[in-house]
Amino acid sequence: MPCLLRPARVLRTFTAITASVAACAAMLLAAPAALADPATTVAYPPWASATRYAGLAFDTCTAPSLATIQAWGASPYRAIGIYVGGQNRTCAQPELTSGWAAAVPALGWRLIPIFKGRQPPCGGKPADLKIVPPAAASEGTWAAGNAAEQAKALGMLHGSAIYYDMEQYTTGDTSCRNAVLTFLSAWTSQLHRLGYLSGVYENLNLGARDLAAVYNSASYARPDALWIARYDLNPALTGWTGISDSLWAVHQRAKQYRADFSATYGGVTLTIDADNLDAPVATTGSVYHVTTGSKPATARTGPAGTYQPVQTYPAGADVTVVCQTPGSAYGTTKVWDKLTDGTYITDFRVDTPSGTGYSTPLTRCQYPYQVTPSSGANERAGPGPTYPLTGHLPGGALAWAWCQQPGATIGTTKVWDKLRDGSYVSDYYVATPSKTTYSKPIPRC
Repeated sequence: MPCLLRPARVLRTFTAITASVAACAAMLLAAPAALADPATTVAYPPWASATRYAGLAFDTCTAPSLATIQAWGASPYRAIGIYVGGQNRTCAQPELTSGWAAAVPALGWRLIPIFKGRQPPCGGKPADLKIVPPAAASEGTWAAGNAAEQAKALGMLHGSAIYYDMEQYTTGDTSCRNAVLTFLSAWTSQLHRLGYLSGVYENLNLGARDLAAVYNSASYARPDALWIARYDLNPALTGWTGISDSLWAVHQRAKQYRADFSATYGGVTLTIDADNLDAPVATTGSVYHVTTGSKPATARTGPAGTYQPVQTYPAGADVTVVCQTPGSAYGTTKVWDKLTDGTYITDFRVDTPSGTGYSTPLTRCQYPYQVTPSSGANERAGPGPTYPLTGHLPGGALAWAWCQQPGATIGTTKVWDKLRDGSYVSDYYVATPSKTTYSKPIPRC
């Protein structure tokens, strides 16, 4: 209950007021300091998983046809930015359907969803719908909700990253700057509440530096990834002027380094922007079939035969796989497939390309959360501070968790997160939902 001073209904003496003030002061002094942290947790549902992509990509105003994507298999690009929605999306999208969004990943491509909604009150194009500064927070929240709906309608799953396209603005305008930062903070917070990762696209000189300036500010929720525009023909993801390499440092960066040029592959020409990524992108499911066995295949609550059975699938049944994760051995493999309802089925009973290991284009199941201390967190070879130091995650970096297990007590928890690179970090330093116990849907190691 907050400590408030209210007029007494009966006794209005100086002594009573003085006593009330003293009691409030004691309560405030005894109360722990509020945790101020720009890292907000992501509420991943059971069927979620994040996907990251490292390599060249392109974006274009209108999503190209499947025939074009097939022709561009001869290109160096394997990811494509697509405008999934927003009040200021300008191009028609006749190809952009759920069928298209399923077929493109099946061809070996990753999708980068972009949402172009309200633009800076002192920037963008004159005809753009603008952010209204007093309503910036509510507008950012609405944008995140709408973007999530659009991505979901296209078959992009929870755990996907969605990038807000915030165009250039006059960075010296304090009111405008604050409106943009407030809007993007609300965008990030709401996407996290809905189970998605937050990305922001901005010009390096006309917006991105303002975002970097509040990287550790408790006043703003920090996005998970930054995609800059800087047309210097240099695809490097480090050495960005005005933005330290320690910010958005762990698979959290993208750069649009060349704009509006024509390229031809497989006899098909497109006008594109060229990008380089090492960042989260959309998660999509892949349909496979249950293979023949002595009995129906069982889907369980976790990736091992000891977990509770939920459902059975006869041979030939379709299953949509979100990601793959290690688990108990079954047949020739220890790989388990996570399905779109959050259950797991042994990969031995699914006709993925490999019967012994992980299969392309499926990704490993992973759940990235930001590192909370601004000073960062140490990575260890095992779940405790006595294990050898293997690395250091800067503040705000994404800890790409695969699973959790018990270890040495740090702060309020014994839980340690095993990361994608095989190292461990104390869960106390990661913005998972719990600081005392395990956080769903991360499985136990």
